[in-house]
Amino acid sequence: MTVELSIAVPVYNEEDMLVLFLETVTPILESVTADFEIVFVNDGSRDATLAILTLARSRDPRIKIVDLSRNFGKEAALSAALAFSSGRAVIPMDVDLQDPPGLIPVMVEKWREGFDVVIARRADRSADTAMKRWTSSLFYKTIGRLSDIDIPADAGDFRLMDRRVIDALCALPERARFMKGLFAWLGFRQTIIDYVRPARAAGSSKWKPLALWRLGLEGIVSFSSVPLKLWSYIGLACALTGFVYGAYLIGRVLFLGSMCRVMPRLPVSSCSSTASC
Repeated sequence: MTVELSIAVPVYNEEDMLVLFLETVTPILESVTADFEIVFVNDGSRDATLAILTLARSRDPRIKIVDLSRNFGKEAALSAALAFSSGRAVIPMDVDLQDPPGLIPVMVEKWREGFDVVIARRADRSADTAMKRWTSSLFYKTIGRLSDIDIPADAGDFRLMDRRVIDALCALPERARFMKGLFAWLGFRQTIIDYVRPARAAGSSKWKPLALWRLGLEGIVSFSSVPLKLWSYIGLACALTGFVYGAYLIGRVLFLGSMCRVMPRLPVSSCSSTASC
């Protein structure tokens, strides 16, 4: 059954945020349209996240729950949330309220004006730690130089996408997904709105430094041919070096005779011919 607007929300161990999220987002959605759904994907949570969602679903049929068999990671959970969303427009967002729900009416208005994608860009990230701001800036500068795809800096998953965009995204065969890159690769008619990123309302981020590092590498490798070309050149240089050195050894043997003259001097007891050594 198709609705006008879907909110796609991947969650992992977010028992502290769910009630606050629903209390904040639901009235805003009701002010935009009566025809909406909120699709939660439980990414293998180990706390009371699923129990809270199940209770909320019993009270509000506009809530959908997709319960994954284990923790697959944010990108996979987001892909599942988009795949199970039926809205003519879909907005993926985090449950921590750092994606301001107050932007939803503005995004929907832009969509109704004819834009296929409405990107929410973080104009101010002072709520993030200095280290996170620095690493994020470094990543976007790096991938901006290496990739042929224009991936907007400081634009996360929070955006509105038309059903045509969602269908095209879900048809892509990639298993290891860097969603920000896939969003940018698809194209379509886009516009950007800026916002100030607030602090997390409750709980703590589930992103670990190693996971962010892996995600960054996945993005660079997936959307740039530079690493492949670099290692190809390194492999070619190693092969040429081996070829030249092999030719040198063969030449020495042909023109100078015994191989022992070419190889480093060995102890007399380890050489088969003491005369030639």
